Amino acid sequence: MRRFTEGDSVAGLTRLLHRAYADHASAGRLFFASYQSTQDTADRVAKGECWLAVRGAELLGSVTVAAPYAVPEAYPAPVGAGSFWQLAVDPARQGTGLGQRLLTLAEERIVALDSTKAVIDTSTQAVDLIGWYHRRGYQPIGRWRWDVTNYESVVLLKDLAEAAEHGR
Repeated sequence: MRRFTEGDSVAGLTRLLHRAYADHASAGRLFFASYQSTQDTADRVAKGECWLAVRGAELLGSVTVAAPYAVPEAYPAPVGAGSFWQLAVDPARQGTGLGQRLLTLAEERIVALDSTKAVIDTSTQAVDLIGWYHRRGYQPIGRWRWDVTNYESVVLLKDLAEAAEHGR
């Protein structure tokens, strides 16, 4: 795992995101990462710390983290919470634990950036993904509708300080 650097390919990261979110798109859930442009990727990378999972020159996964996370007015998140987005694993590497390692890294970075809570959102229709987050301590706290997706999102929160106290 390493930070995204100026020499890394935004186009390559965009292709990874498209591949990683293709199954959602096939199921009719248009996650922004499934179709965003290279410029959109660059803009989203610039809003936080982008981390890459690489093996040699091969890009295997990514996650972008920010704390505190700037949310739109009325977004159901506690003040000062951190967040992550563009959590993606190449389809050939899914099921290997890489997503869990990227999630752990994101949570560690949120804490290092002085937030004690992580807030994220995903499609209410992505039942398997919601279950994955739930098993890792994320609880629903509200709903949100982004203008770049075709679905309603469930907003999920994890208290990272409480999880650390209980070893989760």
